[in-house]
Amino acid sequence: MNTSASAQGSSSPLDFLNFDWITPQPTQDADLLKQLSFIPGLKEILMVRQVHALEHATVWVLSETRNLQTPKIKPSTVQLDNELLGGLSTDQGFYLYGEVNISDLRRAVALALHRLKSGEWDLAVHPRCGTNLSVAMLLTAGLAIGVHLMLPFRPIEQLIGLGLAATTASELAPDLGLIAQRYVTTSIPFNLVVENITLSRDVWGRQGHFVKVNWREDN
Repeated sequence: MNTSASAQGSSSPLDFLNFDWITPQPTQDADLLKQLSFIPGLKEILMVRQVHALEHATVWVLSETRNLQTPKIKPSTVQLDNELLGGLSTDQGFYLYGEVNISDLRRAVALALHRLKSGEWDLAVHPRCGTNLSVAMLLTAGLAIGVHLMLPFRPIEQLIGLGLAATTASELAPDLGLIAQRYVTTSIPFNLVVENITLSRDVWGRQGHFVKVNWREDN
């Protein structure tokens, strides 16, 4: 899977990018599909992006519920992550793995969908998403190749260069991963409606709750 609120006063190499480049519009994906309907698989891609956002938001909402019910802890608005929950998005819906009551899940999905459509777009991104890992791997590989070609082919220079590449990648990857989620691998689910939630097994045989969704253009 797969946004967290950062602590006030924290700094990041990419803090200057902490703004929305494109404001999500309710009809953006539906309009895109109408204009480019001749592209094979476009609807499935748009579905996966919207489902991905709903999956993340559902995990956040379930985490909030768990935190509020923890004994001896005062209710807090700080966004926390329940690492016992995980998910997998498809173009038909998403699997949710972990111990969760199906009634709580139904409420969480409905609330997550409502909050995303109402403007809480940060719920669409999540620090444990696989997108972050993919970005980190690509960034590390790209920087490593770059320094390898730029520096003299001597062991010491190459080792120093690889160390700098790895350090730079580790600093930039988390923020770039969140940016990639926000603008590439997720989209606000303006067109999704929840059909049902059932216990099911994924293609690897893992059991979880499957949240099946449908596409609707008149939202």
